[in-house]
Amino acid sequence: MEQVIIILTAILIASILNILLKYLELPTAIGYIFTGILIASAIGENTESKEVLDHISELGIVFLMFTIGLEFSFAELKAMRKQVFVYGILQVVVSSLLFATIAFYLFGFSQKSATVVGLALSLSSTAIVLKMLNENGDIHSGYGRKVLGILLFQDIAVIPILIVIQIFTKDVALNELLLSTAINLILFIALFILTRFIINRYLDFAVKSQNQEIFLLAILFVVLSAAQVAHLFGFSYSLGAFFAGMLLAESHYKYQIEADLAPFRDLLLGLFFFVVGYGVDLGVIITNIHIIALLVVAIMALKAAVIFLVLSLNQKRTAFKSALALSQIGEFALVIFVIAQEQKLIDTTTSNILAATVILSMILTPFIINNLTRIADKIFTEPYKEFVIQSTGLRNHIVVCGYGPLGHTITKELKEQGLEYILIEHDLKLYEEALENNEPVFFGNAAQRLVLESINIKDAAGVVITLHNLEKIRLIAQAVIDMAPKAHIVARVRDDKERESLSECKIDTVFSTVDVLSKVMTKEILYCPIK
Repeated sequence: MEQVIIILTAILIASILNILLKYLELPTAIGYIFTGILIASAIGENTESKEVLDHISELGIVFLMFTIGLEFSFAELKAMRKQVFVYGILQVVVSSLLFATIAFYLFGFSQKSATVVGLALSLSSTAIVLKMLNENGDIHSGYGRKVLGILLFQDIAVIPILIVIQIFTKDVALNELLLSTAINLILFIALFILTRFIINRYLDFAVKSQNQEIFLLAILFVVLSAAQVAHLFGFSYSLGAFFAGMLLAESHYKYQIEADLAPFRDLLLGLFFFVVGYGVDLGVIITNIHIIALLVVAIMALKAAVIFLVLSLNQKRTAFKSALALSQIGEFALVIFVIAQEQKLIDTTTSNILAATVILSMILTPFIINNLTRIADKIFTEPYKEFVIQSTGLRNHIVVCGYGPLGHTITKELKEQGLEYILIEHDLKLYEEALENNEPVFFGNAAQRLVLESINIKDAAGVVITLHNLEKIRLIAQAVIDMAPKAHIVARVRDDKERESLSECKIDTVFSTVDVLSKVMTKEILYCPIK
């Protein structure tokens, strides 16, 4: 009963804090961490409960790495190879060496501990930065593309960092390192074979069932199986999940998988951040608050300086804005510090101080990004117009939900009119039919926001809902209204009774099949020639 009360209290505190943080445009991760700190401070840390929470929260990292793998597009890497493999590598390598050197010589860390800390501090917050740049439209600006490229490489670098930690904790020699690399390659090949010849067919069968729950269960099985296979090879669960996501990135189920997993990932990541806060000793933070404050300022300043130097061959203003946007320490550094503490690479006090430093830098990030242009204007006084790279996505396009008989006819008409459009279809048979007809189609549930984001719904001119199911029409309409309030929504129903039931949905135009047919048939009979 006591544990139930603790859980309910944690949920209440987390929800209140995150509502407040939402108004301040701060990430929910901070709310979960503060909740953990408050609960631990109030009741003390329960080691047995924390062990259970640790195992559950690890799934959050597994799902996070899987979704990062889903975003690992070889086509995108090729298009942004300079930003990713030149700027990204330089930033991570130089930042890691700088912080590792400082940790070794100034703070007396061992070589292994200093290396791990340096690598962790080189990472920035993908979740916070990309979310804000997407919202304010800067993701397609000159500095936004450089920020995206560096963050993409940092996501890729997470896997080698995890491998480095495992190698350090096992104290392996060079030959063992080569063996580890070979095993890693074998693991990738094994997962590739599984994905190409087994998992894709398994997902095909799940989709053909036309049952959302079965498809979701199939995805969960794929993620957890890949994680377990990696674990059997001696690697982390998250490594296997990343490989599985990367190999499914080219699948036409990509966006639907991401949309279905998002709630599990976000909740389990929330639990992970709660566990991080739950393990933080508030007394240690209060005692060392001056050290933490100095670390935040020093790390963010040094990191910004490194990034500015890496990008300084470009326009100085662009390099400056990129440097400030990436100056924080990323959420995955918390994962690394937790693992490093468990493996005795750093002690508990150091882990708490570093975790508090990460959290504070994350809190400062939204305020920095929201004022980037203002700060840059004060430093660079010469007139400057931000160069914006046009999005490769569609703009002012029509989104057609469903490729049934009506959807087929509408897309044919749109094509004849020369209008840009994109289809969303959740039925595998209809999706494959659309592919055969060379239609621009995405596989996914149009009611899910991640699927709508993937087709750039916020810039759509209109949305046509061709489905019959009233509940699905409501869900799609509400999602579109929330994400693209200016888009004109058109739907169809069977009769006036169904039209009335949708009156609260604020759909712009609702056609009744009975009304349309009756008018056409009446017109036809009235104007038919007399024989």
